[in-house]
Amino acid sequence: MKRPGFTLLLVCALMLTLVVGGVSAQEATKTVVTGLHMVGGDIPTIDPHAAETSASIEIINQIFIGLTNQDATTANMEMGIAESMDVSEDGKVFTFKLRQDIPWVRYNPETGAVEQVTDEAGNVRYVNAYDSVYGALRGLAPETASPYSYVPLPYIVGAAEFNSGEGSAEDVMFKALDDYTVQITSPDAASFAASIYGLWVLRAVPQWAIEAGGDSWTEVEYINTFGPYALKEWAHDESITLIKNPFWPGTDAIPQAKIDEVVFRFLDPQQQFAEYLAGTMDAIQVPLEEIERVKADATLSQEYIVGNQPCTYYIGFDNTEAPMDNAHLRLALSYAIDRQSLVDNVTRGGQIPAQWFSRPGLASAPTLETHPDLGVKFNLERAQAELAMALEDLGLASVSELPALSLAYNDSSNHGQIMQAIQQMWTENLGITVTLTAMEPSTYFASISEDAPIIYRAGWCQDYSDANNFLYDVLYSKSSQNDAGWNNADYDALVEQARLESDPEIRRDLYAQAEDILVNQGGGIAPIYWYTINFLVKPNVEYPPSVTGNEAYFEWDITG
Repeated sequence: MKRPGFTLLLVCALMLTLVVGGVSAQEATKTVVTGLHMVGGDIPTIDPHAAETSASIEIINQIFIGLTNQDATTANMEMGIAESMDVSEDGKVFTFKLRQDIPWVRYNPETGAVEQVTDEAGNVRYVNAYDSVYGALRGLAPETASPYSYVPLPYIVGAAEFNSGEGSAEDVMFKALDDYTVQITSPDAASFAASIYGLWVLRAVPQWAIEAGGDSWTEVEYINTFGPYALKEWAHDESITLIKNPFWPGTDAIPQAKIDEVVFRFLDPQQQFAEYLAGTMDAIQVPLEEIERVKADATLSQEYIVGNQPCTYYIGFDNTEAPMDNAHLRLALSYAIDRQSLVDNVTRGGQIPAQWFSRPGLASAPTLETHPDLGVKFNLERAQAELAMALEDLGLASVSELPALSLAYNDSSNHGQIMQAIQQMWTENLGITVTLTAMEPSTYFASISEDAPIIYRAGWCQDYSDANNFLYDVLYSKSSQNDAGWNNADYDALVEQARLESDPEIRRDLYAQAEDILVNQGGGIAPIYWYTINFLVKPNVEYPPSVTGNEAYFEWDITG
């Protein structure tokens, strides 16, 4: 998913309340706050079919569940609203049997309770196969213009044609066989297809509520949901509050929520850190500039947790605009970045210098053990040689004749410090002066998708645990997420072949070849580091560490 980690900055306050018989009675007690994902502004959307940022998806994953689900603590695929899945021998037809006990719900501000939704006849509405098909077709429809519709298109017969406006909804092979059976047919067998069928862009949504609310259907007065939590309040630019859904039946994979309210407040990292020290917040993401202080403090160091995230921080180049359409110039800038120095002296949170794009740990992604020499590292001699070739290509006598270059970044968290360090490396190692451009964080990624700056900061977190999600979904030449405009026929051929290859080791080798073309030959992007996540968590907070970059708040608890 787009733009992870420090991009988001969303503070969550979790409050224990008592919900009995659909009526909420505040019993109070402990407030918990976390800085897992934060934004310096409102969340863009909680419409599953409009979402593309981690902030949006973090909320959606609590209130809408897919056919399949990714376990946050293991990254393994599991069942979501489906209780079983049958796959045909050729690996192309997936038949899902849905649970029959998941009601649609809404929060009623007048009663202060989560209530089951009923139809015109007064019958409880249960999530069914037709809701699932409606949601999938809405997510794929060209008029919805979902930024994520491109991901499932290759895995549903008729979807690409429908999405492009050249086919009909009737020809999309995402069908309801009966009230609680969904069948999906893929044109090809892909090992990760079932994970894609669980993504937010294909999730069930309430047709009746959308028709009633129109563009405002995700506001509290209209929205109906069915996950472990329901939407209680959305105070735009201030907070979002989720409340436990007592009618979620609980499954082996997705239990009933333990904490009754989750309040996401929009605060910056230093505000949360100050409140943590004051004892008014119990779990936060540590600001980069405070990590050394935390490590050195006798109490804070015992509450400090470091975990991995399947995300890559990188510098993007507009490969289509001069002078960044010159591969030698892109490579010069990439090789001039001392990634080890950056993680040792600036981020200081155990991040790993990234030599390529797809995060090690994803299925079939190269690893430092299997491919230690793959990719790009700091190499001053190579950087200067690439710069000399770039100047020759451009017909320039010196770097002083280069057009003005700027590096854009979202002005939140500690991106500014990282960008300043990279800016200084380019000046010291290449003599190139690059201007920094801080942009509004809440609209940053929409802006670079519409018109990528010539150089820009970005990040990508996995949506499903496979290298395909990075190398095909993001940087394939025809991908709508390919903000860099990277286009290389040999690269495309490799990721196309790897996508449908069944042998994981052959896939890994194909992806390694693609990575070499991307970062070492063409310099399409400059990978910087592979993320970690750094938390302070009070001893009374039971936090099952996530390895996916998304939190399952229904697994959290408060003890003592």
